[in-house]
Formats: sequence, C-alpha cells, structure tokens
Amino acid sequence: MGVGVSIFFLTIGAILKFAIAPDVLGDSVHIDVIGVIFMIVGAVGLLLSFFLMSRRGQTSDNELQHRENPPSV
Repeated sequence: MGVGVSIFFLTIGAILKFAIAPDVLGDSVHIDVIGVIFMIVGAVGLLLSFFLMSRRGQTSDNELQHRENPPSV
C-alpha cells in the first residue's frame, strides 16, 4: 500500500468517524467504528510506506566490480 492509498484510507476514515452521524444506517452498522478501523489501517500503511521507502535507498551497492579476464564471446 502506497502513501496515496494510506492517505485515502485516513481521509475516508475521518469522514466516516467525524462527518457522518453514527446512526445513519441503523443500529446494526456502526459507521464510527468503521471510520476508526479505516484510520488505523491508513496510519499503519503510512508508517510502513515510510519505513520501506527509507530502506529502499540502502539496498543499492555502488561498488564497481572489476574482472581481470573478461569472458570471451
């Protein structure tokens, strides 16, 4: 999940939690709980995206390898 998807989940979760009345769909569906779950998923995804982005730069090896005898074609 990328940064954009994580921000999308955070936004949808905040809208469901704070902008919509909890009893819109009746007593069987709790919109505010679904909003909190979406915000948690978005925050975890955002943290993982930043963590994996920081590790992505460390995987490259800038060392040039030199062969004494190049392979014959």
